[in-house]
Amino acid sequence: MRTFLTWSDNVNDRDGNKLPIYDLTFKPDGSQLIVGAGTEVLVYDVAEGELIQSLKAHKDNVYAVDYSADGTRFASGGADKQVVIWSSKMEGILKYSHSDAIQALSHNPVTGQVISCTASDFGLWSPEQKNVTKHKVPARILTASWTNDGQFFALGLFNGHVSIRNRSGEEKVRIERGTSPVWSIQWCPATDKEAELLAITDWNQKLAFFHINGRQVGKERNLGYDPTCVSFFSSGDFAVVGGSDQKVTLWTAEGIKLGVVCEKESWVWCCKVKPKQNYVAVGCNDGSISVHQIVFNTVHGLYNDRYAFRENMTDVVIQHLVTDQRARIKCRDYVKKIAVYKDRLAVQLPDRIIIYELFHDDATDMHYRIKEKLQKKLDCNLLVVTSQHIILCLEKKLQMYQFNGDKEREWNLESLIRYIKTIGGPKGQEGLLVGMKNGQIFQVFLNNPFPIPLIKQQTPVRCLDLNLSRTKLAVVDDHNTCLVYCLKTKELLFQEPNANSVSWNSELDDMLCYSGNGVLNVKTGTFLSHQQKMQGFVVGFKGSRIFCLHIYNMTTVDVPQSTSLERYLDKKEFEPGYKVACLGVTESDWRRLAMESLEGLNFDVAKKAFVRLRDIQFLDLIKMIERMKSDGKYEMDNVVGEINTYVGKFHEAARLFKRASNHARAIQMYTELNMWEYATQIAAETNMDPVEILKRKAQTQQDRNDLLAAASTYIEVGDYIQAINIIGPSGAVDRLIEITPLTRCLYYFKKANHYPYAAECLVKMGDISQLLQLHIELMQWEEAFRIAETYPEFSALIFLPYMEAQMNYRKAGRIDEAIRVLERLAKNAVIEWRFNDAAYYYHLLSLEHLQTIPDEMDYKKLSENQLESLSAFEQYRQTSEVYFAFQSVRKFIDEPFTSHVSESLLSMATFLLNTTMKATTPPGVSKSYVLYGLTKIARSVGAFKLARYGYERLQNFRIPAEWENISDISSLTVRGKPSNDRDDLQPVCFVCSTVNPMLNAKGDTCIECKERFIRSMYSFQILPLVEFVLADGVSDAEAAHLIAKEPSAQRADNMDLERKSTKKGRSKMSSDHELNRHIEGLDRSGSILKLDKNDLAELRSRDVFIQDWGKACLGRRYFKVNHVDASIMMCPHCRHFFMDDEWNYQYLQEGACHFCRSKLETHTD
Repeated sequence: MRTFLTWSDNVNDRDGNKLPIYDLTFKPDGSQLIVGAGTEVLVYDVAEGELIQSLKAHKDNVYAVDYSADGTRFASGGADKQVVIWSSKMEGILKYSHSDAIQALSHNPVTGQVISCTASDFGLWSPEQKNVTKHKVPARILTASWTNDGQFFALGLFNGHVSIRNRSGEEKVRIERGTSPVWSIQWCPATDKEAELLAITDWNQKLAFFHINGRQVGKERNLGYDPTCVSFFSSGDFAVVGGSDQKVTLWTAEGIKLGVVCEKESWVWCCKVKPKQNYVAVGCNDGSISVHQIVFNTVHGLYNDRYAFRENMTDVVIQHLVTDQRARIKCRDYVKKIAVYKDRLAVQLPDRIIIYELFHDDATDMHYRIKEKLQKKLDCNLLVVTSQHIILCLEKKLQMYQFNGDKEREWNLESLIRYIKTIGGPKGQEGLLVGMKNGQIFQVFLNNPFPIPLIKQQTPVRCLDLNLSRTKLAVVDDHNTCLVYCLKTKELLFQEPNANSVSWNSELDDMLCYSGNGVLNVKTGTFLSHQQKMQGFVVGFKGSRIFCLHIYNMTTVDVPQSTSLERYLDKKEFEPGYKVACLGVTESDWRRLAMESLEGLNFDVAKKAFVRLRDIQFLDLIKMIERMKSDGKYEMDNVVGEINTYVGKFHEAARLFKRASNHARAIQMYTELNMWEYATQIAAETNMDPVEILKRKAQTQQDRNDLLAAASTYIEVGDYIQAINIIGPSGAVDRLIEITPLTRCLYYFKKANHYPYAAECLVKMGDISQLLQLHIELMQWEEAFRIAETYPEFSALIFLPYMEAQMNYRKAGRIDEAIRVLERLAKNAVIEWRFNDAAYYYHLLSLEHLQTIPDEMDYKKLSENQLESLSAFEQYRQTSEVYFAFQSVRKFIDEPFTSHVSESLLSMATFLLNTTMKATTPPGVSKSYVLYGLTKIARSVGAFKLARYGYERLQNFRIPAEWENISDISSLTVRGKPSNDRDDLQPVCFVCSTVNPMLNAKGDTCIECKERFIRSMYSFQILPLVEFVLADGVSDAEAAHLIAKEPSAQRADNMDLERKSTKKGRSKMSSDHELNRHIEGLDRSGSILKLDKNDLAELRSRDVFIQDWGKACLGRRYFKVNHVDASIMMCPHCRHFFMDDEWNYQYLQEGACHFCRSKLETHTD
């Protein structure tokens, strides 16, 4: 510990008389010092020591000053019985008075409340309340102090008592110290203490510490003088005490005296520590004011990985730098010096030296015990400990003491000793390196009275270190230069600038580090230094860890050794590279060292590196090379070739094997690598038979389950039987067709159910009988009949199976199986987007369900299952129509061309939307497709209102990305079009002549009469058909007979098919017709058309269609063409309507109904 006077001043009155300084205080930020001198309050600048201002508000001596914790105001009080509150701008805020002189002032650190103390009472002033609450006391108050939390304050009284009170003024604890006045007290400001600690000094010449509960902490300390002031450092670790001995002394918070801060020429009345800094302000009776800086030196010692340092001036902390374990030794006295050596620790105290030793021999043990105590007061600049001695450095002199205190030897040197380092040795014979101010370096052995000169340089030595092999010495001089010498030749090897400390690596002989200017340098051999940022001084270097002392903290820096290793590898210096790697490198660095050592033929280093990597493969390679050496078969090309094989340089390895005439090894390498092309190439170059290589290739492919490749290889060598035996069980029948013999292939084709290849095989074999039988098994009747036409002699084989297949399910009564097969076909068609096929299968499903109902059974007699079948018939029929229409709409969007005109596509889209508006949309039918198609068609035909509706609905759907831009642009452009649809596009009901909107939320029906529209199953245009019913008393047979007769031409032409009014006596529908309504799903709220016998006789047969399913539960439905020019056809199988020209066009193209795919001949028969 050292102290320095920062500045001082003397205060006199006008007559030159010295004014006592009774109190002073720092501003919390440390920028100002407030001093009470005479009747004035002086404000000093702490940094410069200049007087800023003199405040005059008191009429008598100022006894007390104190600053608030927030720095906004301070208070002063004195013999004039007045308390003045000042602002931080040194302006008076308010003043209040007591009946006696003010002895002490103190601010609450939390609330700012001020306590002012006198001989008879104390007052509490609060900034918020602006009033003073006063409390009587039994004796004069000499000092006061608040706790950190502001909840309590302590008062030191003239009668020797200390009163601890809450902030309301109520006494909670009283400490009776005798009859001597308690002149100064202060609470410890540290917040990390377990309990509040109060320091008390009284004129019984004692220093004592107490908890807030009144319990004394530790023993009282005899001061030997009357104390007048005590002040804690901000950390709470230390305190300063001043008094009648005219000194200010430094103490620990445990009451241990550390030393003298300053000596004055008169009593010290006050001393205060600067907040958060090691500065002390002192005021004396002679009017002197001074500020002193306290510098705490770093006291520490280091040996290898054990570091000891002083903490809190009285404790020694030993730290293991590798394991980071710590141990603390409480010396309870001022620690002056520390030294460490192996298992020894020496601690110098003011009047003795204590030597400790490790409790165990364990290298990581941190338990020390006292070995010896050297009870002598010895002064020294440096302290060194060895296994049996203590060495003291006194400027130019070295003194060696035994642990019992006997002085054994002394060395007198020519110059001041700057640095000492213990370099080890036998017990009692250890060696020391001593660096001198004159630049000379000696080696001193404890058993030799004569120092041995090593190096003489021109500059003073600051730091030095010896390398592991003791052959090189590194020295740092006062010019911040690191110089490295060879001890054998005494020559300077190299020097590096910007160094303040140096250390050799204790595990690697040729590596050192040095620090300076915030940079750490690591130098290996003669390579350039590797640099990285680091603050502090290098004090040790072990392996890849550097120990750095920064201010008071020892830190460990991990240094990557990859750079040093890389430099050695670049120069092919594998042995030192391995030593560097052992210090600590990454896995990839070890791999590089191993591989480059192997390629450099340094098998010892490679082996050790691969052992470190646990790479068995390369260790086997090295063992094989060693065996080749021992067997006398060591040939360089073969060895290097084997190494190249292991490192992946296969072509280079093959080149070396061929150069060594070891072609078999090259072929073996390529075959093991499945590089068959190169293996066969070498075989061809050496006239070897490649068949064995190819067979091995095929066997390898077969082992890898690459059966096709294996078969191809067998074919290449002509082993067809083996190829067939491989391909056949694997199911890869597409390859069998390329292989002979065909009979074996045919067996596997049939076994794998791959009939097209089986048929091709039979064609190649010319076995027509087996080919025809194959088509019959597959029920491929068209192919079978084509073969029969070509070869009539086989016709008898085809007819019987064909007839049986046609009647199989129905004869077996397995209608449920037939329905199940059709449902599966329909679902698959939907999944594959074959919606025409889906419509066809759903049509067949509807017929299958209808066939389950007996022909003559009335609706009322149907069972529950038969009602379900009837409902399924209607549902599947409607579903088939939806799929049939959706197929054309989807093709219009996805394909560039379509056979339908725009108006037909518009009808299909509106039909789909109307039909699915209320009902559930069938699977696979995308409304977004329908809406997108609707908008495109509507814009093209001028239905702009409908297009707007479609774009609005599309906003609610997630559509493909390629549609989004088109849809957005079209949605904007259509707004510039008229807001209506073309009149000729509006659908017209042929029953009530009502013009309908294109889209109807209630379904595909008329909005007025609720009649369902009858559409063409090709163009989906609304047909001019009107449904009618027979009047009461007219049977279906009579109606058929009357319709078949042709009426007179005039009567027929004038036939009006408007609805007959109720005036003619036509009644509403009877209960019998309600059954038909239920079956058809029609909502007829108005009157229905009924025709009697006379009306029926006037109808032309070509204008009437009778929809008869042959089921009594359904009944017949009658339709009349309501337009003289309309020519309409009804498919007799599916009972759907078509325009005559549409029917003829499709029938010419397809030879069957466009919807149900049934041929007309079938129906006419």
